[in-house]
Amino acid sequence: MKRNIKHLLSVLILIIVFYGCQKTNYTLGDLSAPTELTITAEIVGQTTATPNGDGSGDVKITITAKNALSYKVDYDANTPLDLVYLPTGAVTKKYTTLGLNTYRITAVAYGKGGTSSTITKDVSVRSDFTVAPAIVTSLTGGTSKSWVVDKSVGGHFGVGPWNAGSVTPEWWGASVNEKVACCNCFYTSTFTFTKVTANNTYSLQVTTPDGAFTKTGSLASIPGIPGSGSEGCYAYGGGTANFTFIPPSSGVSTTASPLQTSILLGGTNTFIGYGSLQKEYEILAITPTYLYLRAQGTETGNAWYLKLKSL
Repeated sequence: MKRNIKHLLSVLILIIVFYGCQKTNYTLGDLSAPTELTITAEIVGQTTATPNGDGSGDVKITITAKNALSYKVDYDANTPLDLVYLPTGAVTKKYTTLGLNTYRITAVAYGKGGTSSTITKDVSVRSDFTVAPAIVTSLTGGTSKSWVVDKSVGGHFGVGPWNAGSVTPEWWGASVNEKVACCNCFYTSTFTFTKVTANNTYSLQVTTPDGAFTKTGSLASIPGIPGSGSEGCYAYGGGTANFTFIPPSSGVSTTASPLQTSILLGGTNTFIGYGSLQKEYEILAITPTYLYLRAQGTETGNAWYLKLKSL
């Protein structure tokens, strides 16, 4: 009996070893890239009389492909590549550069195993915009007015995610006087907005007696900042450049951003408040003495918030 049991155990062990040594074959299936990729760009307000739209700058973009799992899109080949994830492949994009401009849209469709297909399409869109006179009067005083970051209020500087669904500095907000000890230049820099009545243009003069408050290297949006170092105050001679008012490109709702107006800086030698921001500053609120701005950081996933007061 014992011999039989031992014999059976030996057979079972041999079977287990045999099957355990068999090589398992894995297959990934078909890894063909998505096909029949197309971009449809419907310019809002496009008619025979207005072939480039109604001046809103809005374009309804739809991306489709066979065997696509997800999509990304870059809206303008004239700017650095910035592929935005589109879960459904559909979005309404607002182009804000004033006048008639042509943009090259790049779409990428992703399939199994990371395969992808790419397509481009050019679209010519007209953007018209007239800023509300009350905004101009509050910002410039009708001629010229200077502003500084208001260190006396909490949340005068803050950061949150850059997306249209978040319009508060939910990640961090500065407390009263928070940057005085490390970076007092943040509070001594002045930003003077001027209306040039003769030709109906606008200019910004930046004065930085104690340097510019910014990050360094590629994250600094102003010239002359060192290639490395901590966030802080850095020597900067200030500058003057034109700016324009544009409809915001952020996609933030009219409820959260009722003015639907942004300040777009020209050139490379001006900034507002913090020198590591891009050139568009959305005006969330403004009075003759108070200015609340939202801007995308040079770390593009960040939305920065600034509260300024007039002098």
